[in-house]
Order: sequence, then C-alpha cells, then structure tokens
Amino acid sequence: MKASQLKTISILLIILMLSAALSGCSTSSKKLLEENFGPAKNAEAAEFATYREYEVNAHPQIKPYQVKADLSNVENQGRFLFSPEAQTMLTKNGFAVLPQMHQEFFMLYEFNRYDGIPNLITTDAMLHNYHLFFQHLLKNAEENQLRAELQNLNQGMLQASQEQYKALKNSPWENAARRNVAFFAVGSRLLDPAVKIPQEVKDVVEAELQLIRNHNQTTVSPLMAMGSNPDALESLKEDYTQYIPRGHYTRNDNLKSYFQNSMWYGRMSFRLKNEDETRSAFLMTLAVKDSPKFESWQKIYQTTSFFVGESDDPGCIAYSKLLEEVYGPDNSLNTLINDNDKWQQLLSAAKKLEGPKINSIPIFDANIQPDREQEVKGFRFMGQRYTIDADIFQRLIYREVGENQQGERRLLPKGLDIPAAMGSKEAYRILEAEGQTQFQNYPQNMTLLQEHIAGLDASVWHHNLYWSWMKALKPLTVEKPQGYPSFMLNQAWARKSLNTFLGSWTELKHDTILYAKQVYAEMGGGYDDKIDDRGYVEPDLHCYANLASLAAMTREGLEAKGLITERDAQSLQLMETLALNLKTISEKELQNQALTEEEYELIRSFGGQLEHFWMETLQDQEGGRSKLLNDNPAMLVADVATAPPDLVLEEGNGYVHSIYAVVPLDGKLRIVKGGVYSHYEFPWPAADRLTDEKWRQMLDNKEAPPASEWTRAFAVDGSCRIVMPWENEQ
Repeated sequence: MKASQLKTISILLIILMLSAALSGCSTSSKKLLEENFGPAKNAEAAEFATYREYEVNAHPQIKPYQVKADLSNVENQGRFLFSPEAQTMLTKNGFAVLPQMHQEFFMLYEFNRYDGIPNLITTDAMLHNYHLFFQHLLKNAEENQLRAELQNLNQGMLQASQEQYKALKNSPWENAARRNVAFFAVGSRLLDPAVKIPQEVKDVVEAELQLIRNHNQTTVSPLMAMGSNPDALESLKEDYTQYIPRGHYTRNDNLKSYFQNSMWYGRMSFRLKNEDETRSAFLMTLAVKDSPKFESWQKIYQTTSFFVGESDDPGCIAYSKLLEEVYGPDNSLNTLINDNDKWQQLLSAAKKLEGPKINSIPIFDANIQPDREQEVKGFRFMGQRYTIDADIFQRLIYREVGENQQGERRLLPKGLDIPAAMGSKEAYRILEAEGQTQFQNYPQNMTLLQEHIAGLDASVWHHNLYWSWMKALKPLTVEKPQGYPSFMLNQAWARKSLNTFLGSWTELKHDTILYAKQVYAEMGGGYDDKIDDRGYVEPDLHCYANLASLAAMTREGLEAKGLITERDAQSLQLMETLALNLKTISEKELQNQALTEEEYELIRSFGGQLEHFWMETLQDQEGGRSKLLNDNPAMLVADVATAPPDLVLEEGNGYVHSIYAVVPLDGKLRIVKGGVYSHYEFPWPAADRLTDEKWRQMLDNKEAPPASEWTRAFAVDGSCRIVMPWENEQ
C-alpha cells in the first residue's frame, strides 16, 4: 500500500479477542456455577452476519532493556524536557502518562506530526475510534429508520389496545386492557406530543408523563397501580430518573423523544406475581402478533439486538409461544378470555419461564421482599438487554454479597469488578487493597464468575457488537510475557491497561445507555526538517486482528439489512485493511524485523487518518472543524449502576492525556508519544444523572473528582516540553 493511499484510510478500530475459551472447571464447580447463575446465556449467532477470525502470529523476541536515569541511552532524548517527577516515572517504568487537555485523539497525533515527534499508536486511540463509529452507526439507524418504525408501532398498538378494551368492558379483563391503552398512550405521547390521549386513561397517562418529565424520583407507577391501592407495597415502583436523556440522545429533540419512548418500553415490567399485570402482557402479545405492526417490532428488536444483544426478560416472542402451546395455533382474544382452565394452565406455564439475570427494578430490603425473582420476573414489551458486564455487577453487590465486618452493604459495584471477573489478577489486587473483597461471599462469587466467563463458548462473544466489544477488551486483562517491550512488563503497564479497559468500556456503556440493562442493588502537513520521526505501534496484535474481523461483521450485517450507507461501508472496508496492516507491524516489532517506509508512513500519518475518520462520523453536522470539535469532544460520561433510592455510579472519560514510552528501534532506544484515556469513577445523585454536556462543564471548571488512586502507578502530574531542532542548534 502506498503512502498516499494510507493517508486516506479512515481508521475505525477496536477489538481484541482471545480466540480460545478457557476450560477446565471441575464437575463440582460447574454444578455450583449453574446453581448460582443458572446455565450460561449461550446467545445465538447473530442473524445479521458471521464473525471471521484472522490468524495472529505472536512470537515476541524483544530483549529486555533499561532506561538510564538521565536518559543518556535514549537517542532522541534532546527533543524532550521532562519535569523531574515525569522523568523519574519514565525511567522507572519505561513509560509515563502526563495530563494534557486534548479534546480528541487526533489532535495529539497531529501535533506530533507538526513537531516531528515519533508517534506511539495506542490501543486507546484505536478503541476510541471504534466507539465513534459504533455510536455513529447506531445513531443513524435510530434517526433514519428505527424512529419511524417506533412511531408506526405506537400507532398500531394504541389502536389495537383500544379495540381490545372496547371488547373487554365489564369483564374480568377490563382493567388489564385499560392498562394497555394507557401504556401505549404514554409511549406514543413521549415520541409525538401531538398524539391524542384517550379519555378513558387521561388521568393515568398525564400522571405518568409528569413523572417522566420531572425524572427526579422513584415512586409507585400510576399505570401499574391501576385497579389497586396505589399505596400498597405490591405496586410496582419505577425509577423515573432513568428517563433523563443522556449519551448521544441529548443531540436533538427527535433523539430525546426516541430515548424516552424506548426507555418506557424497555423498563416497564408486567410481573407474573400479579395476575392482572400478566393479563395485560398476554393481551399485548395477542395485539402485536396479530397485527401488521409486528414487522415494525421485529425491525426495532432485531436491529438493536445486533448492536447490543437480546432482551433479559421474556417478551412478545416467549409469550406468543406459550399461547400456541396452551391454546393451539388458532388462539385469539375470545379463546384467551373464555377458558379459565386453560388460562390457569397458561399462568402456570408462564411462571416456569426463565427470569431475568439482571434486576433493574427498585426493590426493598431482603427482610421485606426476600424473594427477589418473584418481584422482578415478568413481561417487557421491548425489554432492555442482557450484557455480561451487568451480570458481573449483579453477582457482586447486595444481595448477592452480604455485609462486611462493619455492617456495610455493597450497594454500588466498581468498574474493576469487570476486568477482575474476566481474569485480571491486577484488578483483583486493587479491589482487595481497597477493601472491596471483604464483603461476605464476594471472593466466592468472584471465583464462580471467573470460571463461568472462562467457560463460555467462543461463539457467545461473536453474536453481536456489544459482546464482541467486551471480548475485545479481554487481552487488556492479561499481563504481557517476556519478549514484549520492557515498558509493557511491569505493574504500571498492567494498571495502564486496566485504565484503557475502563476507558473503552465507559464508551460502550455510554453508546448503549438506552438499551443495556442497568443493575440495581438492592490530515495536515508534517515538520519539513529531515529528522528521524519513525514511530511505534503498541504491539497488542490481537486488537488489530479482531478489529479486522469486527469491521467485516459490522459492515456485512448492516448491509444485509440496508442499515448502512455506501460511504460508511467503504470506511469499514478501509478500517479492516488498516487493522490488518497494524497487526503485521506489531508482529514485525515483536520479532525485531525491520518495517518498510510505507509502514512508517502509516504510523507517521496516524493523526491525519484519525481526523479524517472523525470527520466522517460527523458528516451530518454543520460547522467547521473548530465548532465540530467543541460540540463533539472525546469527554463523555455514563451511569452504569443504581443504588436505590438516590445514588448511581458514574463512569467518565476526561481529556485525552499523553503517554511517553521508551521503545527499541534498530537496536537503539527512543521516546515515542501517543494518546490515552483519562478515566473517572464516582457516585452521584440519581436525580442528576450526568449528561455529556454537564460532565464536560465539570471538567472545564475543574469540578471533576480525582482519578482513582491506583492510576498513580503510571500517571503523574508532571510536564514535558517539546524542544524544537533549532533550539539545540543555538
């Protein structure tokens, strides 16, 4: 590939994956796993596309090296003036992360190009760009297709529910039918304020809409209290703070309304413990399966499943199968309501359905509501999705883990729970040092989770983009063996890798905040002088191999459903090629093989490529480069867990920071510079779930909480001034 071609490549990037699933659980361990977690959710292969893996040729042979305290054995050390604390960390670890205020990764790499500084292409930069592309594709699908399908679905379901209500008046099914009219009236009105609210449910609908507009409390749902005492303990409580639009859904009113309507359909649960709510669920199932609007339901569900995954709760498909099993293929409204024996048989069959793995309903103390499954098991019209990270969180908070010796409950998880469960020994050591493992049953549950995840079939990780992104992060949990560059062979790098894991995972949670179920506790020109600015690729070659695989899967899957433009498909094709080139470079680096000039040009031009890709994802927005940058910086935030009634766990990414590393090149050592995430984790009031806009304001005003203490192993509040060549000549 020629250098001129490389300059036009749109980088998309991401994902790594270990090709073989670990195995070896003992029989007793496997039994214990199923007793605690149930059978693994072996998700079916994606209907949209298949996943093809590229072979990785990893034979690391780099000899260990040390950096002298005065940097005298580093050939380009004269280009950098480090503060004392920065130089100390650089020479101790072979790398150092320093705070900077870059709003995007491409800015840092472009500055390197202008100043003639060798680039370090990082996994952080690659993973960040996959986030940009993922968010771009999802937002386009929502705005251009799914919103229209949702409006069509709303119209059909509201009309069908009203017809059912008229047919069921003065029967035991009247209240359930009326509830459905209100349910779809709320959804319809959230998407389109011009929709007329049926008079028979006006009070209930307006009460729900007001709670959603206020989005500041957890309280009894007026809809679910229909026909019963609203103060009764058994009435469903809803967390209305979840309806605060956030993530990319704050961009415009259409996305905000789509967010709230979809959140309503994803969260409201028609519980099996309540017969009247279950009547509503089966009436809803009849209405959708007998309607031409079922096609709209399928398009929305299948598309979002490809991005995020399958619903964690039983829904229309599961309930429709039960109707056919009990009533036969000719089931209808009349057969449903007129045969009480079969209705009782249907209820019994429904109660045998697998319940959700993840609880997203605010419930009371275990002493008040000891049977959690009874409280949360039920039907959701377009349920939020099961994800492996939320399942990990579920198993490591109250009530799955008990109190510690001080009588405290673990109501919020920690982001490090995720990489620890995926095998990171360093993540577990940090959690242990912070006292997080002292809660009753935490160590035992963590061990079971590690065995459970290690035993998942490889195909499970390939069935949608969310799971593939999560699996892509797993190599960041593995400590590098001898033969890798020395800066990657210490505890500091293991912690830097965890920071990368959390930064990318935060972007994943941000992009899927609407769909993923949340756990509840209970190119510019370069420098013209003839200087040696040859750079380096962080040799995490599994990342690049799996990026190529994922790019192909994403492109083919969305093309099959007509959900991607030709321009975006071409970008994915270019990304696949680029990822394979980066894999080849990494393999060469680890085997001490010389790179070609074209490969060095790829590294050198990285900033311009990143900017080109970044512009591609913003092509539908107006404004020049400066305005687009101010409106779309890398800083973002996502709430990932809730401790009722009033606390959430926020994960935030801040400004892009600089990483300086000493790498081997042609038998000599040199300093290279790249970009990495800055990551934050902190509790926050639920009524004020943070938007990207407010988080960025906090960062600008220096109101953000400090980064986690464990990041001090690789990040220091130091500085580095770039020395231009002419300064050394004076």
